[in-house]
Amino acid sequence: MSNETRSYPRRETTDAGEIEFRLMSQADEAAVLDFAQKLPTHDLLFLPRNISQPKVLSAWIKEIERGAIKSLLAVKDGKVVGCGTLVRDPLSWSPHVGEIRMVISQDVRGQGVGRALSQETFALALGAGLEKLSVQMTVDQQAAIALFESLGFKAEALLRDHVRDVDGKKHDIVVLGHNVAQVQAQMEAYGLPGAVQH
Repeated sequence: MSNETRSYPRRETTDAGEIEFRLMSQADEAAVLDFAQKLPTHDLLFLPRNISQPKVLSAWIKEIERGAIKSLLAVKDGKVVGCGTLVRDPLSWSPHVGEIRMVISQDVRGQGVGRALSQETFALALGAGLEKLSVQMTVDQQAAIALFESLGFKAEALLRDHVRDVDGKKHDIVVLGHNVAQVQAQMEAYGLPGAVQH
């Protein structure tokens, strides 16, 4: 398994123009808060915490500094337009599992930014040597579900009425999983180099 560390910042051209991918740090706090507060509430539902609240965001930054979380920002013209996060808990019963959380600004949707960000976050997870990845979203987020399925994720669970929005309405969450170790073993068996095919 190639545990090469990807170097950031990286730049990629998408239909939305040039996007810079870089690891989030404390210096990004204001820019990320601005991004989070412009997201439709529905998009925040599948994140365990409401990142549009300043205190939640500063706790998130502390987790990044501690090394429990890695967050990748997609930046366009100096503004944050997406965030991909890899969460793992080495002290839990599932140290081999990572969870991907991803949010994209409405301004750049359908323009390849989500695809590029999900691939970068996926590559980050592979570099971390994780064996299994999961991602969750509300069932109506068809584009996001299709995106992760194209990376080899498969639906594993449906959590009914799992989140409640600000209006008190409940929503189902779908959990997608990716058995990285298995997929890589299969690819090596077929002689395919690298698990992420661009």
